[in-house]
Amino acid sequence: MEPVSGTFSIDLRRLGALRELDRRGSLAKTAEAMHLTPSAVSQQLAALSRELGVPLVERQGRGVRLTGQARVVLQHADVIAAQLERARADLAAWGLGERGAVTIGAFSSAISGLLPAALVELAEQRPDIGIAVVEAEPPDLFTRLDAGEIDVAVAVDFAAAPPFTDRRYARTDLLVDVLDIALPAGHRLAALDRIPLRELAADPWIVGDARSCCGAVTRSVCAAGGFTPEIRHAVNDWQSLAALVEAGAGVALVPRLLQPLHRPGLVLRAPEGPPPTRHVFAAVRAGAENDPVLTAVRERLTAAGRRAQCRGPVTSAAPFPADTSAPRPRAAAASCPPAGSSTPGPRS
Repeated sequence: MEPVSGTFSIDLRRLGALRELDRRGSLAKTAEAMHLTPSAVSQQLAALSRELGVPLVERQGRGVRLTGQARVVLQHADVIAAQLERARADLAAWGLGERGAVTIGAFSSAISGLLPAALVELAEQRPDIGIAVVEAEPPDLFTRLDAGEIDVAVAVDFAAAPPFTDRRYARTDLLVDVLDIALPAGHRLAALDRIPLRELAADPWIVGDARSCCGAVTRSVCAAGGFTPEIRHAVNDWQSLAALVEAGAGVALVPRLLQPLHRPGLVLRAPEGPPPTRHVFAAVRAGAENDPVLTAVRERLTAAGRRAQCRGPVTSAAPFPADTSAPRPRAAAASCPPAGSSTPGPRS
């Protein structure tokens, strides 16, 4: 390799391929995420290596790994991407941010339990901001955010999500979503107000796919409770999960974002002790946090998250009353922890 010259240039698309390889760990997964062939990704990386005059990947078994020089380049790549986002945000601010189009990527229960309230407010208060919604979860959610296919990512903190310290994103905490236990109305523990989670260790469980946020969270909650659940049914659709619980096929954990479920044969009970939770946040590309249009969207998401934070579980097995003026029985919401602090990574 020739030494790096003082006039070298960097192709941003090739730099994006290097960032994606760092995220995905293999050429095949990188190619899939970028909708390219592994050969095309290899060519982009080789071209970037020639531009910089340093090796970026080296063989490791049947795959490749990043070199030390590649790690140095990636540190600068994050700064470059953030600076480009700041330039875009400054241009948007120049036009006062009265108009714009924003694509929000979110997981399913956020789409049903969080986004509607935010979209109603945006339609009333900022009608010139057009919103599109895409269902997605990490890691694909953040690949699409990096690629500019979406502008705001709404996600849950779990293993597949970026770490809190990821410098590529500016985060806004939206809410701490409590998980309640869903039981068939005739379950032996249904009469209890609070249920020790370990009492359900011998029950069959209905759980989402391990790669999904709720599937991963349920498994970790059970592990923290001292047992590995017997997963009898693997279901990602919440209404299907509720139907199986109502039918007596098993028990499950259900986030309050989804409640009420309108299932007369299903009851929801709070676990005994500190409640299991999942942390929901919004993220934009680092440097874009001052974009006035994105700020308006994040403010409405924050307000919706604060309201959702106050929900208590529906505790009755009775169906939703015909008289809508009659309040549904709920456990008292003890407090509403503050939501909405904007939390970028160390550099964001």
